[in-house]
Amino acid sequence: MTLNCFIIDDEPLAIEVIENHISKIDSLEIAGTFQNAVKAFQALRDTQVDVLFLDIQMPRLTGIEFLRTLKNPPKVIFTTAYREYALEGFELDVIDYLLKPISFDRFLKAVDKLYDNIPSSTTVEVAAAHPSPRYVFVTSEKKNIKICLDEIEYVESKRDYILIKTSNKEVLTHQTITYMDEHLPDGCFLRVHRSFIINLKKLDSWNSHEVEISGETIPIGRTYKREALDVLSANSEVL
Repeated sequence: MTLNCFIIDDEPLAIEVIENHISKIDSLEIAGTFQNAVKAFQALRDTQVDVLFLDIQMPRLTGIEFLRTLKNPPKVIFTTAYREYALEGFELDVIDYLLKPISFDRFLKAVDKLYDNIPSSTTVEVAAAHPSPRYVFVTSEKKNIKICLDEIEYVESKRDYILIKTSNKEVLTHQTITYMDEHLPDGCFLRVHRSFIINLKKLDSWNSHEVEISGETIPIGRTYKREALDVLSANSEVL
C-alpha cells in the first residue's frame, strides 16, 4: 500500500531532507511540496493525501493553526526545530513529532508508527487496474505482500485476523473476513462458512456438508448452505 504525502515547510533545505528520506521508502510517494500552509490548504481540495509532513513555525499560518482548519485531516507527522510544541501537537492526535535535524532512523520510526495507525480497512488493496494477473496487497509483519488472486485457495478467519492460504504460502493479516468477502471478485470466490471463503477454481470435491481444497476439508455453514450449494451446483458438471 503506497501512501501519498505532502511536505509543508518554509525551509527548502528541510523539504530536501524529508524528500531524501522518503525516496528510500518504497511505500511513500510525494504528491506535493509547499513552503507555506495556505498553498497546501488549497492543494488539499484537489489531491487525495494520506499523510502530511508538517512544519510548525511558518509565516502567515503555523502548522498547528493549519491543522485546526482541516475538518478531516490526513495523518500528520510534525517536523520542527521547536521542542516546546510537542504537547500541543500530540493533543491534536498527530502520529509523531520529529525534531530537526531529522535523522533517517528516527524518520523510519515515525513511518512505522504511521502504518500502525492506518485503519485496517486500508490493509487490503485490490488492484483492479491490473486485470491480468489480478492481485491484492495485504499488510503482514510490517510488510506489504503481493498475492495473486488466482493463487488463493481459501481465506480463514482467525478472530481479528485472517489467514490467506495460497498454493505456495500462508499470510496472516489484521483484517476481517467480511471485508475480504466484500472486496474479492464475485464469481471466483464463495463464502461457505462464517470463517471461510473459498476459491471456486481450486475446488477438488464437495458435498452438502463440506468442500475439499488441496487436501483440506472446509465445512459448509448452515447459514451459508443454501447459497453455497446453489453456486457449487451451478459451477459443477457431474457426469
